[in-house]
Amino acid sequence: MEADISTWHKTGHFYSALTAYRAGHQFHFWYHAHARRGDLLLFSAHVLPIYIYIFYALVLLQIAQGCVSLWSGIGWFRMVRESLEKHAGFYAPQVAVICPCKGEELGLEENLTALARFDYPNYELFIAVASNSDLAMRIIARVQTGTKLRIHTIIAGAPEKNSEKVHNLTKAIEAIPEKFDVFVFTDSDVRLGRNWLAKLVAPLGDPRIGAASTYRWMFPTPRTGKSSLAGAVASAWNAAVVTLLGTPAGNFCWGGGTAIKRYKFLEINVLGFWEGSVSDDWSMTAALRRANEEILFVPECLAPCPIAVTWSEMLEFTTRQLKITRVYDRGTWNKAALAHLSYCVTALYATVVILMETIYGEPWIQLALVAIIVPLLAAAKGALRCVAVSDILPEWKKALGDWSWACVVLPPFVPFLVACNILGSIASRKICWRGIRYELISSNQTRILGR
Repeated sequence: MEADISTWHKTGHFYSALTAYRAGHQFHFWYHAHARRGDLLLFSAHVLPIYIYIFYALVLLQIAQGCVSLWSGIGWFRMVRESLEKHAGFYAPQVAVICPCKGEELGLEENLTALARFDYPNYELFIAVASNSDLAMRIIARVQTGTKLRIHTIIAGAPEKNSEKVHNLTKAIEAIPEKFDVFVFTDSDVRLGRNWLAKLVAPLGDPRIGAASTYRWMFPTPRTGKSSLAGAVASAWNAAVVTLLGTPAGNFCWGGGTAIKRYKFLEINVLGFWEGSVSDDWSMTAALRRANEEILFVPECLAPCPIAVTWSEMLEFTTRQLKITRVYDRGTWNKAALAHLSYCVTALYATVVILMETIYGEPWIQLALVAIIVPLLAAAKGALRCVAVSDILPEWKKALGDWSWACVVLPPFVPFLVACNILGSIASRKICWRGIRYELISSNQTRILGR
Protein backbone atom coordinates (compact mmCIF):
# COMPACT_ATOMS: atom_id res chain seq x y z
CA MET A 1 0.00 0.00 0.00
CA GLU A 2 2.78 2.49 0.96
CA ALA A 3 4.62 1.68 -2.28
CA ASP A 4 1.49 2.43 -4.31
CA ILE A 5 1.02 5.77 -2.58
CA SER A 6 4.69 6.69 -2.98
CA THR A 7 4.60 5.91 -6.70
CA TRP A 8 1.44 7.93 -7.23
CA HIS A 9 2.84 10.82 -5.19
CA LYS A 10 6.10 10.99 -7.14
CA THR A 11 4.50 10.91 -10.53
CA GLY A 12 1.43 12.94 -9.62
CA HIS A 13 -0.75 10.76 -11.84
CA PHE A 14 -4.27 11.47 -10.70
CA TYR A 15 -5.78 9.24 -13.35
CA SER A 16 -3.65 6.26 -12.17
CA ALA A 17 -5.21 6.72 -8.76
CA LEU A 18 -8.67 6.91 -10.27
CA THR A 19 -8.05 3.72 -12.28
CA ALA A 20 -6.84 1.86 -9.19
CA TYR A 21 -9.92 2.96 -7.29
CA ARG A 22 -12.26 1.82 -10.04
CA ALA A 23 -10.47 -1.54 -10.14
CA GLY A 24 -11.59 -2.14 -6.58
CA HIS A 25 -8.31 -1.37 -4.81
CA GLN A 26 -8.44 0.47 -1.54
CA PHE A 27 -6.74 3.80 -2.29
CA HIS A 28 -6.55 7.11 -0.51
CA PHE A 29 -5.97 10.44 -2.27
CA TRP A 30 -2.89 12.13 -0.95
CA TYR A 31 -2.03 15.77 -1.53
CA HIS A 32 1.01 17.89 -0.79
CA ALA A 33 0.88 20.08 2.26
CA HIS A 34 3.79 22.01 0.68
CA ALA A 35 5.53 22.65 4.00
CA ARG A 36 9.12 21.85 4.91
CA ARG A 37 10.74 21.40 8.31
CA GLY A 38 14.40 20.76 7.79
CA ASP A 39 14.61 18.04 5.13
CA LEU A 40 11.19 16.58 5.97
CA LEU A 41 8.42 16.90 3.37
CA LEU A 42 5.04 16.64 5.07
CA PHE A 43 2.11 14.89 3.50
CA SER A 44 -1.54 14.84 4.40
CA ALA A 45 -4.03 12.13 3.53
CA HIS A 46 -7.23 13.85 2.46
CA VAL A 47 -9.30 14.69 -0.57
CA LEU A 48 -8.44 17.54 -2.96
CA PRO A 49 -8.00 20.93 -1.27
CA ILE A 50 -11.02 23.18 -1.05
CA TYR A 51 -9.48 25.75 -3.42
CA ILE A 52 -9.50 23.16 -6.22
CA TYR A 53 -13.20 22.56 -5.69
CA ILE A 54 -13.79 26.34 -5.72
CA PHE A 55 -11.77 26.51 -8.95
CA TYR A 56 -13.98 23.95 -10.67
CA ALA A 57 -17.20 25.52 -9.33
CA LEU A 58 -16.29 28.99 -10.61
CA VAL A 59 -14.92 27.85 -13.96
CA LEU A 60 -17.79 25.47 -14.72
CA LEU A 61 -20.26 28.24 -13.89
CA GLN A 62 -18.50 30.54 -16.37
CA ILE A 63 -18.43 27.80 -18.99
CA ALA A 64 -22.18 27.36 -18.59
CA GLN A 65 -22.69 31.12 -18.85
CA GLY A 66 -20.39 31.25 -21.87
CA CYS A 67 -22.29 28.47 -23.62
CA VAL A 68 -25.59 30.26 -23.05
CA SER A 69 -24.04 33.49 -24.35
CA LEU A 70 -22.60 31.78 -27.42
CA TRP A 71 -25.94 30.11 -28.14
CA SER A 72 -27.65 33.51 -27.95
CA GLY A 73 -24.95 34.82 -30.30
CA ILE A 74 -25.76 32.07 -32.79
CA GLY A 75 -29.43 33.03 -32.54
CA TRP A 76 -28.50 36.66 -33.14
CA PHE A 77 -26.43 35.65 -36.17
CA ARG A 78 -29.40 33.77 -37.63
CA MET A 79 -31.67 36.75 -36.93
CA VAL A 80 -29.28 39.02 -38.84
CA ARG A 81 -29.16 36.66 -41.82
CA GLU A 82 -32.96 36.40 -41.91
CA SER A 83 -33.35 40.17 -41.62
CA LEU A 84 -30.97 40.76 -44.52
CA GLU A 85 -33.00 38.44 -46.73
CA LYS A 86 -36.29 40.25 -46.06
CA HIS A 87 -37.57 43.20 -48.04
CA ALA A 88 -37.58 46.35 -45.94
CA GLY A 89 -41.10 47.30 -47.01
CA PHE A 90 -42.66 50.20 -48.87
CA TYR A 91 -43.59 52.57 -46.04
CA ALA A 92 -41.95 55.90 -46.95
CA PRO A 93 -43.56 58.89 -45.22
CA GLN A 94 -42.17 62.41 -45.04
CA VAL A 95 -39.18 62.30 -42.70
CA ALA A 96 -37.27 64.83 -40.66
CA VAL A 97 -33.71 63.62 -40.00
CA ILE A 98 -32.37 65.27 -36.85
CA CYS A 99 -28.65 65.43 -36.09
CA PRO A 100 -27.12 67.27 -33.12
CA CYS A 101 -23.62 68.54 -33.82
CA LYS A 102 -20.69 70.01 -31.92
CA GLY A 103 -17.11 70.76 -32.94
CA GLU A 104 -14.92 69.41 -35.72
CA GLU A 105 -14.87 65.72 -34.94
CA LEU A 106 -13.31 62.94 -37.02
CA GLY A 107 -14.74 62.83 -40.56
CA LEU A 108 -17.51 65.32 -39.81
CA GLU A 109 -17.84 66.58 -43.37
CA GLU A 110 -18.04 63.06 -44.82
CA ASN A 111 -20.57 62.08 -42.16
CA LEU A 112 -22.85 65.06 -42.77
CA THR A 113 -22.53 64.66 -46.53
CA ALA A 114 -23.73 61.06 -46.18
CA LEU A 115 -26.81 62.34 -44.32
CA ALA A 116 -27.60 64.53 -47.32
CA ARG A 117 -27.35 61.69 -49.86
CA PHE A 118 -29.90 59.11 -48.75
CA ASP A 119 -31.82 57.32 -51.47
CA TYR A 120 -35.13 58.41 -49.98
CA PRO A 121 -37.88 60.29 -51.81
CA ASN A 122 -39.02 62.77 -49.20
CA TYR A 123 -36.87 63.96 -46.31
CA GLU A 124 -35.11 67.04 -44.98
CA LEU A 125 -32.13 67.36 -42.66
CA PHE A 126 -32.19 69.35 -39.41
CA ILE A 127 -28.80 69.98 -37.80
CA ALA A 128 -28.86 71.40 -34.28
CA VAL A 129 -25.91 73.22 -32.72
CA ALA A 130 -25.65 75.19 -29.49
CA SER A 131 -24.01 78.31 -30.92
CA ASN A 132 -23.29 80.19 -34.13
CA SER A 133 -19.64 80.15 -33.14
CA ASP A 134 -19.47 76.34 -33.05
CA LEU A 135 -16.53 75.06 -35.10
CA ALA A 136 -18.89 72.74 -36.97
CA MET A 137 -20.74 75.67 -38.56
CA ARG A 138 -18.29 76.17 -41.42
CA ILE A 139 -18.43 72.46 -42.28
CA ILE A 140 -22.23 72.53 -42.18
CA ALA A 141 -22.16 75.50 -44.57
CA ARG A 142 -19.95 73.58 -47.03
CA VAL A 143 -22.27 70.58 -46.94
CA GLN A 144 -25.27 72.83 -47.55
CA THR A 145 -23.72 74.35 -50.66
CA GLY A 146 -22.83 70.92 -52.05
CA THR A 147 -26.31 69.42 -52.06
CA LYS A 148 -29.82 70.15 -53.30
CA LEU A 149 -31.35 68.70 -50.13
CA ARG A 150 -32.94 71.18 -47.78
CA ILE A 151 -30.70 71.41 -44.71
CA HIS A 152 -31.95 73.44 -41.75
CA THR A 153 -29.59 74.69 -39.05
CA ILE A 154 -31.08 75.23 -35.60
CA ILE A 155 -29.19 77.35 -33.07
CA ALA A 156 -30.35 75.95 -29.74
CA GLY A 157 -28.44 78.08 -27.26
CA ALA A 158 -26.83 76.90 -24.02
CA PRO A 159 -28.61 74.27 -21.91
CA GLU A 160 -29.74 75.05 -18.37
CA LYS A 161 -31.04 71.82 -16.87
CA ASN A 162 -30.19 69.00 -19.28
CA SER A 163 -27.32 67.93 -21.52
CA GLU A 164 -26.37 70.01 -24.53
CA LYS A 165 -27.33 67.17 -26.85
CA VAL A 166 -30.81 66.78 -25.33
CA HIS A 167 -31.26 70.56 -25.37
CA ASN A 168 -30.28 70.74 -29.05
CA LEU A 169 -32.68 67.94 -29.94
CA THR A 170 -35.52 69.59 -28.03
CA LYS A 171 -35.07 72.86 -29.88
CA ALA A 172 -34.88 71.00 -33.20
CA ILE A 173 -38.18 69.21 -32.50
CA GLU A 174 -39.83 72.54 -31.72
CA ALA A 175 -38.61 73.95 -35.05
CA ILE A 176 -39.77 71.09 -37.29
CA PRO A 177 -42.95 71.84 -39.30
CA GLU A 178 -45.99 69.63 -38.78
CA LYS A 179 -45.84 68.24 -42.33
CA PHE A 180 -43.24 65.65 -41.25
CA ASP A 181 -44.72 62.30 -40.19
CA VAL A 182 -41.59 60.64 -38.82
CA PHE A 183 -38.62 61.78 -36.77
CA VAL A 184 -35.29 60.04 -37.37
CA PHE A 185 -32.51 60.72 -34.89
CA THR A 186 -28.87 60.20 -35.75
CA ASP A 187 -25.40 61.37 -34.66
CA SER A 188 -22.68 63.34 -36.39
CA ASP A 189 -20.01 60.67 -35.78
CA VAL A 190 -21.57 57.93 -37.94
CA ARG A 191 -21.14 57.46 -41.69
CA LEU A 192 -24.33 56.01 -43.11
CA GLY A 193 -25.05 54.28 -46.42
CA ARG A 194 -27.51 55.49 -49.03
CA ASN A 195 -30.22 52.93 -48.15
CA TRP A 196 -29.95 53.40 -44.40
CA LEU A 197 -32.88 55.80 -43.98
CA ALA A 198 -35.34 53.77 -46.06
CA LYS A 199 -34.50 50.58 -44.15
CA LEU A 200 -34.86 52.22 -40.74
CA VAL A 201 -38.18 53.95 -41.50
CA ALA A 202 -39.93 51.08 -43.36
CA PRO A 203 -40.73 48.94 -40.25
CA LEU A 204 -42.85 51.80 -38.86
CA GLY A 205 -45.47 50.79 -41.44
CA ASP A 206 -46.42 48.12 -38.89
CA PRO A 207 -48.68 49.88 -36.34
CA ARG A 208 -47.48 47.52 -33.61
CA ILE A 209 -43.97 49.03 -33.74
CA GLY A 210 -43.42 51.98 -31.44
CA ALA A 211 -39.90 52.79 -32.69
CA ALA A 212 -37.24 51.26 -34.91
CA SER A 213 -33.64 51.50 -33.78
CA THR A 214 -30.19 50.17 -34.53
CA TYR A 215 -26.68 50.44 -33.08
CA ARG A 216 -23.15 51.44 -34.08
CA TRP A 217 -20.08 49.46 -35.07
CA MET A 218 -16.82 51.25 -34.36
CA PHE A 219 -13.96 51.15 -36.85
CA PRO A 220 -10.52 52.12 -35.48
CA THR A 221 -9.07 54.88 -37.64
CA PRO A 222 -5.37 55.90 -37.63
CA ARG A 223 -4.83 59.51 -36.58
CA THR A 224 -1.83 61.43 -35.28
CA GLY A 225 -1.76 61.50 -31.49
CA LYS A 226 -4.33 58.72 -31.17
CA SER A 227 -3.95 55.00 -30.47
CA SER A 228 -5.42 52.57 -32.99
CA LEU A 229 -5.20 49.81 -30.39
CA ALA A 230 -7.23 51.91 -27.94
CA GLY A 231 -9.78 52.34 -30.72
CA ALA A 232 -9.84 48.57 -31.24
CA VAL A 233 -10.48 48.03 -27.53
CA ALA A 234 -13.32 50.57 -27.63
CA SER A 235 -14.71 48.77 -30.68
CA ALA A 236 -14.59 45.38 -28.95
CA TRP A 237 -16.22 46.90 -25.85
CA ASN A 238 -18.97 48.44 -27.98
CA ALA A 239 -19.48 45.25 -30.04
CA ALA A 240 -20.52 43.30 -26.97
CA VAL A 241 -23.70 45.41 -26.81
CA VAL A 242 -24.73 44.61 -30.40
CA THR A 243 -25.55 40.96 -29.71
CA LEU A 244 -27.76 41.95 -26.76
CA LEU A 245 -30.21 43.50 -29.19
CA GLY A 246 -32.82 41.62 -31.16
CA THR A 247 -35.54 40.68 -28.66
CA PRO A 248 -38.29 43.21 -27.80
CA ALA A 249 -37.59 42.90 -24.07
CA GLY A 250 -33.89 43.69 -24.49
CA ASN A 251 -34.08 46.35 -27.21
CA PHE A 252 -33.52 50.02 -26.51
CA CYS A 253 -33.37 53.21 -28.54
CA TRP A 254 -29.93 54.32 -29.62
CA GLY A 255 -29.52 58.05 -30.22
CA GLY A 256 -27.43 57.51 -33.36
CA GLY A 257 -30.20 55.68 -35.20
CA THR A 258 -33.84 55.73 -34.10
CA ALA A 259 -37.02 56.29 -36.11
CA ILE A 260 -40.35 57.10 -34.48
CA LYS A 261 -43.64 58.47 -35.79
CA ARG A 262 -44.24 62.08 -34.88
CA TYR A 263 -47.62 61.43 -33.26
CA LYS A 264 -46.17 58.58 -31.22
CA PHE A 265 -43.27 60.76 -30.07
CA LEU A 266 -45.73 63.39 -28.82
CA GLU A 267 -48.25 60.89 -27.47
CA ILE A 268 -45.77 59.17 -25.14
CA ASN A 269 -44.36 62.55 -24.11
CA VAL A 270 -40.69 62.04 -24.96
CA LEU A 271 -40.09 65.77 -24.47
CA GLY A 272 -41.31 65.38 -20.90
CA PHE A 273 -38.86 62.54 -20.30
CA TRP A 274 -36.08 64.70 -21.77
CA GLU A 275 -36.61 67.43 -19.20
CA GLY A 276 -33.63 67.42 -16.85
CA SER A 277 -32.09 64.45 -18.69
CA VAL A 278 -28.54 63.96 -19.92
CA SER A 279 -29.39 60.93 -22.09
CA ASP A 280 -31.67 61.31 -25.10
CA ASP A 281 -31.79 57.60 -25.94
CA TRP A 282 -32.30 56.13 -22.47
CA SER A 283 -35.03 58.69 -21.75
CA MET A 284 -36.82 57.88 -25.03
CA THR A 285 -36.50 54.19 -24.19
CA ALA A 286 -38.10 54.83 -20.80
CA ALA A 287 -40.99 56.70 -22.44
CA LEU A 288 -41.63 53.85 -24.88
CA ARG A 289 -41.41 51.20 -22.18
CA ARG A 290 -43.78 53.15 -19.95
CA ALA A 291 -46.31 53.19 -22.80
CA ASN A 292 -45.70 49.47 -23.54
CA GLU A 293 -44.56 50.29 -27.05
CA GLU A 294 -42.35 47.82 -28.92
CA ILE A 295 -38.83 48.85 -29.91
CA LEU A 296 -37.64 47.00 -33.01
CA PHE A 297 -33.94 46.39 -33.61
CA VAL A 298 -33.03 46.78 -37.30
CA PRO A 299 -29.64 45.02 -37.78
CA GLU A 300 -29.31 45.91 -41.47
CA CYS A 301 -29.08 49.58 -40.38
CA LEU A 302 -25.99 49.03 -38.23
CA ALA A 303 -24.14 52.36 -38.31
CA PRO A 304 -20.42 52.51 -39.18
CA CYS A 305 -18.62 54.79 -36.73
CA PRO A 306 -14.95 55.69 -37.45
CA ILE A 307 -13.16 56.20 -34.14
CA ALA A 308 -9.78 57.63 -33.15
CA VAL A 309 -9.07 57.91 -29.43
CA THR A 310 -6.29 57.90 -26.88
CA TRP A 311 -6.25 55.38 -24.04
CA SER A 312 -7.57 57.97 -21.60
CA GLU A 313 -10.35 58.98 -24.00
CA MET A 314 -11.31 55.34 -24.47
CA LEU A 315 -11.53 54.81 -20.70
CA GLU A 316 -13.47 58.04 -20.23
CA PHE A 317 -15.95 57.11 -22.97
CA THR A 318 -16.62 53.58 -21.73
CA THR A 319 -16.92 54.65 -18.10
CA ARG A 320 -19.31 57.46 -19.04
CA GLN A 321 -21.61 54.95 -20.73
CA LEU A 322 -21.77 52.83 -17.58
CA LYS A 323 -22.37 55.87 -15.38
CA ILE A 324 -25.30 56.89 -17.55
CA THR A 325 -26.65 53.33 -17.64
CA ARG A 326 -26.48 53.04 -13.85
CA VAL A 327 -28.69 56.11 -13.46
CA TYR A 328 -31.13 55.44 -16.32
CA ASP A 329 -31.43 51.64 -16.39
CA ARG A 330 -30.29 50.10 -13.13
CA GLY A 331 -31.51 46.63 -14.13
CA THR A 332 -29.23 46.52 -17.17
CA TRP A 333 -26.35 47.89 -15.11
CA ASN A 334 -26.87 45.21 -12.42
CA LYS A 335 -26.80 42.43 -15.02
CA ALA A 336 -23.64 43.83 -16.60
CA ALA A 337 -21.96 44.17 -13.22
CA LEU A 338 -22.80 40.61 -12.16
CA ALA A 339 -21.77 39.03 -15.46
CA HIS A 340 -18.48 40.89 -15.93
CA LEU A 341 -17.30 40.97 -12.32
CA SER A 342 -17.93 37.24 -11.92
CA TYR A 343 -15.96 36.61 -15.15
CA CYS A 344 -13.03 38.67 -13.84
CA VAL A 345 -13.04 37.04 -10.40
CA THR A 346 -13.07 33.59 -12.01
CA ALA A 347 -10.29 34.43 -14.45
CA LEU A 348 -8.04 35.86 -11.75
CA TYR A 349 -8.74 33.03 -9.31
CA ALA A 350 -8.09 30.39 -11.99
CA THR A 351 -4.81 32.06 -12.94
CA VAL A 352 -3.61 32.09 -9.32
CA VAL A 353 -4.55 28.43 -8.77
CA ILE A 354 -2.80 27.29 -11.95
CA LEU A 355 0.34 29.25 -11.04
CA MET A 356 0.34 27.72 -7.55
CA GLU A 357 0.06 24.24 -8.94
CA THR A 358 2.86 24.95 -11.40
CA ILE A 359 5.18 26.36 -8.72
CA TYR A 360 4.60 23.41 -6.40
CA GLY A 361 5.10 20.87 -9.16
CA GLU A 362 1.51 19.64 -9.10
CA PRO A 363 -0.49 18.60 -12.19
CA TRP A 364 -1.79 21.84 -13.75
CA ILE A 365 -2.41 21.07 -17.42
CA GLN A 366 -5.89 19.66 -16.84
CA LEU A 367 -6.81 22.79 -14.86
CA ALA A 368 -5.54 25.04 -17.64
CA LEU A 369 -7.41 23.07 -20.31
CA VAL A 370 -10.67 23.51 -18.41
CA ALA A 371 -10.07 27.21 -17.70
CA ILE A 372 -9.15 28.08 -21.30
CA ILE A 373 -12.66 27.11 -22.45
CA VAL A 374 -14.05 30.32 -20.91
CA PRO A 375 -12.10 32.85 -23.05
CA LEU A 376 -12.45 30.61 -26.11
CA LEU A 377 -16.23 30.86 -25.86
CA ALA A 378 -15.96 34.68 -25.71
CA ALA A 379 -13.63 34.67 -28.73
CA ALA A 380 -16.03 32.45 -30.68
CA LYS A 381 -18.88 34.88 -30.08
CA GLY A 382 -16.64 37.73 -31.20
CA ALA A 383 -15.92 35.87 -34.44
CA LEU A 384 -19.67 35.43 -35.03
CA ARG A 385 -20.19 39.18 -34.68
CA CYS A 386 -17.41 39.88 -37.15
CA VAL A 387 -18.90 37.58 -39.80
CA ALA A 388 -22.36 39.07 -39.32
CA VAL A 389 -21.11 42.66 -39.58
CA SER A 390 -19.24 41.85 -42.81
CA ASP A 391 -22.60 40.76 -44.25
CA ILE A 392 -24.40 43.87 -42.98
CA LEU A 393 -21.73 46.34 -44.12
CA PRO A 394 -20.13 44.90 -47.29
CA GLU A 395 -18.69 48.30 -48.22
CA TRP A 396 -16.72 48.27 -44.95
CA LYS A 397 -15.27 44.78 -45.40
CA LYS A 398 -11.71 46.03 -45.91
CA ALA A 399 -11.77 48.17 -42.78
CA LEU A 400 -13.33 45.30 -40.87
CA GLY A 401 -10.73 42.87 -42.23
CA ASP A 402 -7.90 45.11 -41.03
CA TRP A 403 -9.14 44.70 -37.46
CA SER A 404 -10.84 41.31 -37.66
CA TRP A 405 -8.23 39.87 -35.28
CA ALA A 406 -9.45 42.30 -32.62
CA CYS A 407 -12.98 40.88 -32.91
CA VAL A 408 -11.61 37.51 -31.79
CA VAL A 409 -8.64 38.33 -29.55
CA LEU A 410 -10.04 41.20 -27.49
CA PRO A 411 -13.49 39.95 -26.32
CA PRO A 412 -11.96 37.72 -23.57
CA PHE A 413 -10.34 40.85 -22.11
CA VAL A 414 -13.29 43.24 -22.46
CA PRO A 415 -14.87 42.16 -19.12
CA PHE A 416 -11.83 43.57 -17.30
CA LEU A 417 -12.44 46.96 -18.91
CA VAL A 418 -16.13 46.75 -18.07
CA ALA A 419 -15.21 45.90 -14.48
CA CYS A 420 -13.16 49.12 -14.31
CA ASN A 421 -16.12 51.00 -15.80
CA ILE A 422 -18.45 49.46 -13.20
CA LEU A 423 -16.21 50.53 -10.34
CA GLY A 424 -15.89 54.01 -11.85
CA SER A 425 -19.67 54.32 -12.13
CA ILE A 426 -20.01 53.37 -8.46
CA ALA A 427 -17.38 55.88 -7.36
CA SER A 428 -18.90 58.93 -9.07
CA ARG A 429 -21.91 60.23 -10.98
CA LYS A 430 -19.94 63.04 -12.60
CA ILE A 431 -19.17 62.89 -16.31
CA CYS A 432 -17.52 65.08 -18.92
CA TRP A 433 -19.19 65.04 -22.33
CA ARG A 434 -18.11 67.20 -25.26
CA GLY A 435 -16.31 69.64 -22.98
CA ILE A 436 -19.17 70.07 -20.49
CA ARG A 437 -19.13 68.57 -16.99
CA TYR A 438 -22.36 67.16 -15.57
CA GLU A 439 -23.50 65.49 -12.38
CA LEU A 440 -26.23 62.89 -12.84
CA ILE A 441 -28.58 63.44 -9.91
CA SER A 442 -31.33 61.19 -11.29
CA SER A 443 -32.89 60.25 -14.61
CA ASN A 444 -34.75 63.58 -14.71
CA GLN A 445 -32.33 65.84 -12.88
CA THR A 446 -28.93 66.89 -14.20
CA ARG A 447 -26.58 69.46 -12.71
CA ILE A 448 -24.28 71.34 -15.08
CA LEU A 449 -20.98 71.75 -13.27
CA GLY A 450 -19.06 73.74 -15.85
CA ARG A 451 -18.21 74.36 -19.47
